[in-house]
Amino acid sequence: MAAIHADPEVMRWIRDGGLRDEQQTRVGIRAWEREWESQGFGLFAVEIRSSGELAGFTGLSVPHFLPEVLPAVEVGWRLGRSHWGQGLATEAAAAAVRFGFEERGLERIVSIAQVGNDASERITAKLGMRLVRETVHPTGSRRVRVFELRSDQYVTTTP
Repeated sequence: MAAIHADPEVMRWIRDGGLRDEQQTRVGIRAWEREWESQGFGLFAVEIRSSGELAGFTGLSVPHFLPEVLPAVEVGWRLGRSHWGQGLATEAAAAAVRFGFEERGLERIVSIAQVGNDASERITAKLGMRLVRETVHPTGSRRVRVFELRSDQYVTTTP
């Protein structure tokens, strides 16, 4: 995961675009693990079945960084660049959404993407999410779009 976090192209759309070193990645992983303990959901490792290679993560988290959307649970994903464009993020995010609605009984799941991150916006569309607002990240540095999918919409749009 540290190698993924060290790639400027991967991190371009994450917060301020800053890279994370191995220590920062370890701290982040510990925080993700605590969220599983406290919330009953969190981030899943995305691995390539044939090789066991770590492709990145997907999963659910509380978007504390954007208080105006709370209470909310966000579906997110981050894959290494060599895994882009293969449908992995969509497949993994869809599994996380299914887990949130079917296993955790969530009423609503959001996704937050920086304006200009067209790849992430395409994934939200494939998940059946709708744009509900555009706002500015609390740091004031970047505009973000908030997409939403409600459980009643999920039931009617999922085969």
